[in-house]
Amino acid sequence: MSAAHADGSRDRLTTEPIRRFLETARGAGLRISAAESIDVMRAVEAVGYADRGLLKAALNLVIAKTPEEKVIYDQAFDLYFQREAFVWDGAKPGAGEEQSATLMPMLAAAAATGAGGSALGQMLEGSDHAGITAAVEAAAEKTGLHNIRYFTQTGLYSLRILQQIGLRDLENQIDGMRRSGEAAAIIRGQRLAAQIDLLRDSVKRYVEQHLEMFGRADAEQFRIERLKAARLSNVSQRDMRHMRLLVRQMARKLASRYARVRRRRLRGQLDVRRTIRRNVGWGGVPFVTHWKQRKIEKPRVVVLCDVSGSVAEVSQFLLMFLYALNEALSDIHSFAFSGSMIDVSHQLEKQPVEQAIVSIMENIGYQSSNYGNALADFEANWMRLLTPKTTVIIVGDARGNNADPRIDIFEQIANRSRRIIWLNPEHPGSWGSGDSDMFRYAPYCGLVRVCNTIQHLDRAISEMLEQQS
Repeated sequence: MSAAHADGSRDRLTTEPIRRFLETARGAGLRISAAESIDVMRAVEAVGYADRGLLKAALNLVIAKTPEEKVIYDQAFDLYFQREAFVWDGAKPGAGEEQSATLMPMLAAAAATGAGGSALGQMLEGSDHAGITAAVEAAAEKTGLHNIRYFTQTGLYSLRILQQIGLRDLENQIDGMRRSGEAAAIIRGQRLAAQIDLLRDSVKRYVEQHLEMFGRADAEQFRIERLKAARLSNVSQRDMRHMRLLVRQMARKLASRYARVRRRRLRGQLDVRRTIRRNVGWGGVPFVTHWKQRKIEKPRVVVLCDVSGSVAEVSQFLLMFLYALNEALSDIHSFAFSGSMIDVSHQLEKQPVEQAIVSIMENIGYQSSNYGNALADFEANWMRLLTPKTTVIIVGDARGNNADPRIDIFEQIANRSRRIIWLNPEHPGSWGSGDSDMFRYAPYCGLVRVCNTIQHLDRAISEMLEQQS
């Protein structure tokens, strides 16, 4: 083997554990960029693996940026680095370790040829904890256990590891003992069979531990995609916390994307005349550019949320979404209505959004809706908020229980504002049926969308921000 190859092997042995830890950390929800991954490698080179506390502190400085991420980091680090090596229940650590030196060559041969039942049997009978641990961990590496992603793979990887260390040959050997008819051989076979059962359980737990580390990212991604597409009215209380986190994450991502687009468009077009003038001293080479800038204002939003029983869930999540977008929106005025309308902006600004929404729902939510009365309340008290720069977002099914829909007031709102976006949780096939007045309101709206999932919310708000830019 060449020196270069040997050095490459040593480098891989050094970097592979930390690479897999980064995979585990990302699966736990930590954001780690490529540059931060390089910094992590450098930190490991500086402090090494010997002092686990020092390593944890060093990586914490590089990876965890917020208090929430520090909690996730601690859990991920402990799960990966402080996990025990493979533990075999059939022996106490240290027992039979004097046999390891003589049996390891047999173990290596077993791993290479697929044989080795006798070596495994001797380690089981001799309670060789070190030998069995080395065998299982070597087999796990060879079978690619770090690639496990789904719980349905647990049995497959367990079987592969057991076969790799020679279990099949040992089971054949035990069958031979049982068929021999000799009492000593039968008893020995029974003891080995009992040890094999313990070995299976230990290998299964070892595989499940790796699944928890390396399969978390795929499982989390699957859950995220499922929640994005789930109807908001069908979200269970068990998933509600995850939905709130998902809404905040999507809103932050959208705000960041909008900010980049906005900065790019604010820069405007290149002003050739002024650029040439400013670079006369360099012979006209445009070292310093000048741009024709234009002012782009952040959207001003008025939100009217129907919080009656049929629409309440969608309204709650829209408010969470919008108030997580505070970096992209300059001004939000929020109103909730069922039979009448109230201003809820102060509650949403002064309290945590989730807490404020609970209070709002207790005050006015889940009642029978009356769009005519609600619009009349808005006309009497808040019509002055509307300007040609205001976007009005309405969340509701437009079902007013056969009351007067007050289209006249709605027309005034449309004339005074920049545009109206209506988000309706019902399927379009239901619009206009029964007490639905959707088709009477729709002509005055700039955008009408079905909205009953997080994906729908994200798409609707994205369109609003893009058109504003």
